[in-house]
Amino acid sequence: MGAGELVLVGVVIALGLCGVLVPGVPGSWLVWAAVLWWALTAPQPVAWGVLVGATGVLLLSLGVRWALPPRRLRQSGATPRMGVYAGAGALLGFILLPVLGALPGFMAGIYLHERLRLGGHGQAMAALRTAMRTGGSSVLAELFACLLITAAWLGAVVWG
Repeated sequence: MGAGELVLVGVVIALGLCGVLVPGVPGSWLVWAAVLWWALTAPQPVAWGVLVGATGVLLLSLGVRWALPPRRLRQSGATPRMGVYAGAGALLGFILLPVLGALPGFMAGIYLHERLRLGGHGQAMAALRTAMRTGGSSVLAELFACLLITAAWLGAVVWG
C-alpha cells in the first residue's frame, strides 16, 4: 500500500472519529471500514490482526453502548461546540496519557466548555453530570473504542 492510500485511510479514520461526535453519522463504522480497506489492500498478518482486534473492540463497544442510557444530548443542552471540546479533550488525553487519558480528557473538555459558557465551577460540574447522564457516557464509549482502533492502526502502520 502506497503513502497516498495510507493518507486516504487516515482521512477516513479521522472522519470517523469526528463522526462519533456528530449525531446520525456512523463514526465507528467509518473507522472500521477504513481498517478493513487497509487490511484488504495490505494483506499482512499484522493487518489482519488489527482488523480482527478492531472488530472485537467495535462489537464490545456496541454491547456497552446498548447497556447505557440512550443518547438524549440535545435535550440536556449539549451543543456541537461542546462535542468539539469533548472530542479535543479526549484526543489530547489519549495522547498525553496513552489510552486511559481519553476518559478524563473527554470529561475535562465538557467541563471546560461549560465553565466558559456558565462561568462557575458548581454550574459547570452540574452541567457535566447532566451531559454524562443523558448520553455522554455512550458517546465516550464509542469514541474510546474508535481511539483504540485508531491507535492500533497507527501502531501497525508505523511499526508493522
